[in-house]
Amino acid sequence: MTALSSPGYTEAGQEVFGQVEHFTDRRDAGRRLARAFAGRRIERPVVLGLPRGGVPVAAEVARALGAPLDVLVVRKLGLPRQPEVAMGAIGERGSRVLNDDVLRLGGISAATLAEVERRERAELEARVSRFRGGASPVELTGRTAVIVDDGVATGATARVACLVAHELGAASVIVAMPVGAPDSLAELAAMPEVDEVVCLSAPGGFMAVGMHYLDFAQTTDAEVQRILEAARSGDDAPG
Repeated sequence: MTALSSPGYTEAGQEVFGQVEHFTDRRDAGRRLARAFAGRRIERPVVLGLPRGGVPVAAEVARALGAPLDVLVVRKLGLPRQPEVAMGAIGERGSRVLNDDVLRLGGISAATLAEVERRERAELEARVSRFRGGASPVELTGRTAVIVDDGVATGATARVACLVAHELGAASVIVAMPVGAPDSLAELAAMPEVDEVVCLSAPGGFMAVGMHYLDFAQTTDAEVQRILEAARSGDDAPG
């Protein structure tokens, strides 16, 4: 686990930069999160926002790092009768990771797995089209994937994203968020695919991400599109 110089370091291995309780909005949170990377040299970074709320946060981090910005669209492959239990996950370009233990214990046939994947991949591709349009994804092979969300509650989406980024060839994976539940951060930090977890605030009484924002209005598909288009064109001045 790579360590940053910070006021606190938890036993789980994640950095906690102070105890910021409230952010004005996602842009403000992103600017504060970006400062956690100040002065660092990150090898060939690509900043990946988790749609939708993570994208405005990620845009500020990408600007500070001078790194390309993209989205990382992922889908969990849930058991047919227990969709909350992940038997795997999928991402773009055919990436797929499977939980062999869950597949075996669930008695999942190849045909059942294929049907679940077909359904989830259709939804994944629809979301990719909405968010990115016809633009190609940023290549991750051999690069540092900096995965950013607006906060982590259960951590399920972030864990899936880390697996998929690793599957897509990222040389290292950093997960960053303004606020998170301590237990979920510990689970992320324990993943072999994760090299580092950066979090500004991990309050012991964590209840919900939105409670730590003064403005937590839903990020729209159109806003994600605008942010990505601006980043690709270089017109990414703060809004």
